[in-house]
Amino acid sequence: MNKINSFQEYLNAYEDSISNPESFWDNQAKDFSWYKRHDEVLSWDFKNYKVNWFSGGKLNITENCLERHLRLKGDHAAIIWEPNDAKDESKIISYNQLFSKVCEFSNILLNNNVKKGDRVCLYMPMIPELVFFVLACARIGAIHSVVFAGFSAKSLSERINDSECKIVITSDFSHRGNKVINLKSIVDKAIETSSCVEKVIIVKTGVDNIKINNNRDVFLHDEILKVDNIRPAEVMDSEDPLFILYTSGSTGKPKGILHTTAGYMVYAQYSFMNVFQYEKNDIFWCTADVGWITGHTYLIYGPLLAGSTIMMFEGIPTWPNASRFWEIVDKHKVNIFYTAPTAIRALQAKGNSFLKGYNLDSLKVLGSVGEPINIEAWQWYYEFIGKKKCPIVDTWWQTETGGIMISALAGITELKPTYATLPLPGIKPVIVDDNGDIIKENNKEGYLCIDFPWPSMLRTIYGDHERCQKTYFSTFEKKYFTGDACKRDENGYYRIIGRVDDVINVSGHRLGTAEIENAINLHDKVVESAVIGFRHEIKGQGIYAFIILKDKKDHNIKKEIISIVNKEIGAIAKPDFIQIVYNLPKTRSGKIMRRILRKIADGEKENFGDTSTLLDPSVVKEIIKNRLT
Repeated sequence: MNKINSFQEYLNAYEDSISNPESFWDNQAKDFSWYKRHDEVLSWDFKNYKVNWFSGGKLNITENCLERHLRLKGDHAAIIWEPNDAKDESKIISYNQLFSKVCEFSNILLNNNVKKGDRVCLYMPMIPELVFFVLACARIGAIHSVVFAGFSAKSLSERINDSECKIVITSDFSHRGNKVINLKSIVDKAIETSSCVEKVIIVKTGVDNIKINNNRDVFLHDEILKVDNIRPAEVMDSEDPLFILYTSGSTGKPKGILHTTAGYMVYAQYSFMNVFQYEKNDIFWCTADVGWITGHTYLIYGPLLAGSTIMMFEGIPTWPNASRFWEIVDKHKVNIFYTAPTAIRALQAKGNSFLKGYNLDSLKVLGSVGEPINIEAWQWYYEFIGKKKCPIVDTWWQTETGGIMISALAGITELKPTYATLPLPGIKPVIVDDNGDIIKENNKEGYLCIDFPWPSMLRTIYGDHERCQKTYFSTFEKKYFTGDACKRDENGYYRIIGRVDDVINVSGHRLGTAEIENAINLHDKVVESAVIGFRHEIKGQGIYAFIILKDKKDHNIKKEIISIVNKEIGAIAKPDFIQIVYNLPKTRSGKIMRRILRKIADGEKENFGDTSTLLDPSVVKEIIKNRLT
């Protein structure tokens, strides 16, 4: 695989990838282990959405993550795991040990009647067993569906049912900061409304007893005794499904984004090596949870495909204090650090006293992911964490794209704070106006689209290809619509402005406003609600809920609403502000004017445009007067 070493090489690679995309990607795929090389590099149709990469190829992604490295790196660290509590012992897992564990866990899945094509749900903390099971699924051809272990039982149940998971893998407890969460009880609740689950495998992490269903539940430590650690990899087709990962949609129902094997594999390694400028023996730390796409591509697959050492952390950045990240960086000599602007802002807000005693001199590259990073956070990150010597790669991409699409290449691309900068080779972004016409002028805002396929793009929404076509390929003809607003400067650098649909980005996590509204509206005293994202100095976007009640004087309603949201979705979706209103700004046809609510939530008091066409223009002044701060 070709690694770019200079800006001129980037320009050459980009030109080649756009002029000769098939030969370019065919060349990148040569270094992988294939049982059979592909017959055709690419076939595609954006009008009636269908894309195939490396058709006819036969492979298994785990052979490329594991066996490919054993001869030269078998004894090298594949995973360094740091526990939630700094007093507990960290673990180092070599490539040989990881290979053995993946084969062992593959046999456990097979022993529990999991077959190629079956869906497996993983609802787990950030422990090494999560990585073992993800790779074990891929090794036997099962499709893994990792659900973030902060979602509620109802959200988990929806995802299990939508993908018809045959088996759920969890742990008894999750340890995050000073909290201990009974994950098994959440799984039990979720499965009450699921008829597809045959078995639950439990990783025991604590000493307390948990409720067990003897007809369904088994413990990992018992299952290990029944198997050996020898398991050849299943032969997979290039376009066989690899995983399903759910992301929030504007309609309220989560979308099961499906990624396939070969294209995702090639792009994951290519983007990892080039964006971060990975060098042999680098220790790479992506702080994302595996429940999100960042954890899939840049905590597991990308680094392991490249033979890197991955840092994996169970805890949170502010416990037992705000030095935890920096303690880990120094302890394990981390070279590349990839985190979210939310974490950066939260640590910045704690003050620089928490940096004292940590030199951070092992760091070479810093990364940002999940949302556009603001200038103040960028500058603090660059000066105090990178010591003005580490380039910051501000990466733009999505669950649907599978890998980083627009980003600086560390140490190669000239940086511009708040700009993702330039597209990776093979990525062809365009900015269009309301009519779908390409905007060629600089510094003009429009809609970000991609008008040519790339290897790691989504293949469908699981079980609903029509929704996939409608969501991503019907807004602008023959283009993938990202849902983001964007502008481009005179150097061709891209700056992502934010979402243009009814999806908000809270701490780098996409949440559908309709999903939150549906939860709020379950309260029997709520008449109607409107949820808006607003500017939040830590989380990027916060959640502001405007609610009409049957009885405006009900003072306990806010706590009750937050409780419902926690139960229906999870704590990540709870509103920061709940404002009780007597009405919402609506057109005469009944449409809620969300742009007005967005401005109010952001603190604006005027410049709302023509409000005379509203059903009741006085509503706007009333809401402004009672706005919460």
